[in-house]
Amino acid sequence: MVLSEAYLVIGGPQGSGLETSAQVLTVAFASRGYGVVANREYHSNIMGRHSYVVFTVNSRRLVGHLSAPFHVAAFMDAESVFTHFEEVSKGSIFVYDRDVEATPLEKVVSMEPARRARVERRLRELGVEPTVGGVVEHLRSRGVRVAGLSFRGILERLQSRYQVPRGRLRRFTSAIVAGAVAGALGLDAAALEEGFRYRFRRREHLVEPNVYTAMLAAEEVRGQAGSIDLEPGSLELGEALVVTGNEAVAIGKVIAGVRFQSYYPITPAQDESFYLEEHELLDAGGERLGSVVVLQTEDELAAIAAAIGAALTGARAATATSGPGYDLMVEGLSWAGISEVPVVVTLYQRGGPSTGMPTRGSQEDLLASLFAGHGEFPRIVLSSGDHEEALRDAVTAANLAEKYQLPVIHLLDKFLANTVKMIELPDPAGMRVERGVWEEEPGPDYRRFRLDAPTHPISPRAPLGGAVMWYTGVEHDEYGHVSEDPEMRMKMMEKRMEKLSLADREIPERGERAVLYPGGEKPSSIEMLILGWGSVKPVVLEAVERLRREGVAAAYLHLRYFQPFPARYVYALVKGVKEHGGKVVAVEHSYRAQASMVVEMNTGLIVPYKVVKYTGRPIYLHELLEALREIHAGKTGRVVLRFGE
Repeated sequence: MVLSEAYLVIGGPQGSGLETSAQVLTVAFASRGYGVVANREYHSNIMGRHSYVVFTVNSRRLVGHLSAPFHVAAFMDAESVFTHFEEVSKGSIFVYDRDVEATPLEKVVSMEPARRARVERRLRELGVEPTVGGVVEHLRSRGVRVAGLSFRGILERLQSRYQVPRGRLRRFTSAIVAGAVAGALGLDAAALEEGFRYRFRRREHLVEPNVYTAMLAAEEVRGQAGSIDLEPGSLELGEALVVTGNEAVAIGKVIAGVRFQSYYPITPAQDESFYLEEHELLDAGGERLGSVVVLQTEDELAAIAAAIGAALTGARAATATSGPGYDLMVEGLSWAGISEVPVVVTLYQRGGPSTGMPTRGSQEDLLASLFAGHGEFPRIVLSSGDHEEALRDAVTAANLAEKYQLPVIHLLDKFLANTVKMIELPDPAGMRVERGVWEEEPGPDYRRFRLDAPTHPISPRAPLGGAVMWYTGVEHDEYGHVSEDPEMRMKMMEKRMEKLSLADREIPERGERAVLYPGGEKPSSIEMLILGWGSVKPVVLEAVERLRREGVAAAYLHLRYFQPFPARYVYALVKGVKEHGGKVVAVEHSYRAQASMVVEMNTGLIVPYKVVKYTGRPIYLHELLEALREIHAGKTGRVVLRFGE
């Protein structure tokens, strides 16, 4: 059987080079016309704990979803073998280091006790000896094609040929894993070379020995287990990008004209700021124009305060953080709210509460993004569902902040942030920079919070230094002077809050704030309407397509704005589906399916069915499909997903 889509997993200890393997493979597949997406799962320590990367490779189209069982698994260590051995099936290729065959489960000290107990119990149920060798023999008996490589032997051959110092040999383990996958799926040396050349573009001398090492592994895999027939890649995109979600947002901010970014290092937001720090701005001729000013502050409250200060001077400013950092920013967020400061907060959600799971994903901060802060003030909250949206939404967020002179919360999550994906190169010409209303020549009577402006409730803005103005963080009059007068309080409160009504009128609901897939569906024709937002988009879209092939009239309502919420459109669609006997299902990475709560709050309509996952791992296609089929058949109303270690 020839596959058009393959699912892969590679694993090893944290800090062993898996990220290099993933980047090399992603570029290698992309260079051969495949659509590819890769998600990295890792512990919040620097070295040693189990880490793995899951891929989907498609020969015909761009992809964003993940699924299992895996067609190819390639592992560096014993823990990966014990952790993932049941995630492959008959005909899969399973690659491991035969030098660890004798390792018993009890000697894998890096494995968490709860996981070790689960694996031990499962091996006992299966009657499998609790060693790597026992697991390998079990897989062979199930029809899995096993390839045992001597990682040490391959590295010794590398050392002999290139005189690599023995202390540096382990750094080439990532090449063995990349080569193992290439061998299993028929990638050639030239494709791998492109991947390594991209990875080591500043250290060209490392390309040749890495390709050599990878091809040794590829040949051994093919010799022991053969290869899986994967269709040749047929994508013809012209120019494309291979980027993480962090990088997509950073690129979008540059296009948007953001020239000041502040941050305090926190996973998984920090990589966006690192990317901005590493790159310069060039003109069309390659001449240096400077760079985005990126400031690392002492904490998150300082970060948002710095971004606010930059915005007051007239710079386009943003800050990026994750849940715990956002908690600390809230005082500054309220200050920006009362002071009508245009600032973007890019919020990458991760498992909470408190420090929670620093390197695992969630969608648990939706309600916080809407309501965090004391008092009432306007904010816009939008979310991105994939890399393409993330890039464009970074531009949109900066435009909205300045157009309506308020904070904008741009929601993403760890899954999107750390996923590497191939996307079409966007056309920057289609992304306009809109800076809002400015006071070109502020005079001595300039009123920053002018109530009678023709653009009410938006008062023309002037940068600090252009005129005398007051910002206090206290309720104020038109000049910014402190005021507790009840009439002035009412006027200022209404002025600020009317911005949301204005945004609600100006930003289209259908197609902008909420998007229905497939388009043009009538509520009466939908058997199952799936509500979702953020990074569930790619996997839900794939599930909808497959359900429709099975005869289920499914559709996906992708919620993009939560403030202003597209209440009228969502109400009409949900009500219409329910009136005609259809089921409305929320899919989300949270315990309570928070988006369904926002729908209920804004429309008064109950979302009765829910598929949720709160393990911190991504939603996989196979488990989502099973859950949706159960709901469609009337077997349950709530499904909790669990796949993934």
